[in-house]
Amino acid sequence: MFSGLIAYRGRVISIERDRGGARLRIACEGAAREKIAGKDSIAIDGACLTATSVDGDIVTFDVVPETLARTTLGDLRPNQNVNVEYALRLGDRIGGHFVYGHIDAAVRVRSIVEEGQGKRMLLDRPAHLASAIVEKGFVALDGVSLTIAGAGADWFEVALIPETIARTTLGRRNDGDRVNLEVDPLARYVAAALQSTQ
Repeated sequence: MFSGLIAYRGRVISIERDRGGARLRIACEGAAREKIAGKDSIAIDGACLTATSVDGDIVTFDVVPETLARTTLGDLRPNQNVNVEYALRLGDRIGGHFVYGHIDAAVRVRSIVEEGQGKRMLLDRPAHLASAIVEKGFVALDGVSLTIAGAGADWFEVALIPETIARTTLGRRNDGDRVNLEVDPLARYVAAALQSTQ
């Protein structure tokens, strides 16, 4: 489980395709200091992956076809920056929201506009997730916990504060880019329960 508060960055070293999946190597800031080991869960751009080997700050992951199909991880290229979050430990402060690292969809950024000191990002709202994406609810985009500022029939938007822009990859996103979307886990379960009673 994660908090959606990004403290570390990573840089893609390599991504090698393998039988429909991929082997991903990332230089993960803080991995040695955090004492990361093989078998640990790490969120890379919001997707929970299991470390298969660790050499200092270099972490290797096996990414299965299901993960590649639901996320933007297959689009990664060497030297690209990613958001890195290590799994919460018992007793850690939780300042964001509970984030599982289970990506629901990769969604397109429609536009990003300056707003005050920050930016407002408008994104596609997938029809199958619409009931879980509501104003003042929350989502995780590329692993970043954000409050939904507004929602319409096929769109939603979030407000990015300067700290988020500076600390995460969201500050470098452009119109047309895709980002990993995880809806509020509670909203997901409520929506499923309501659908099962219909």
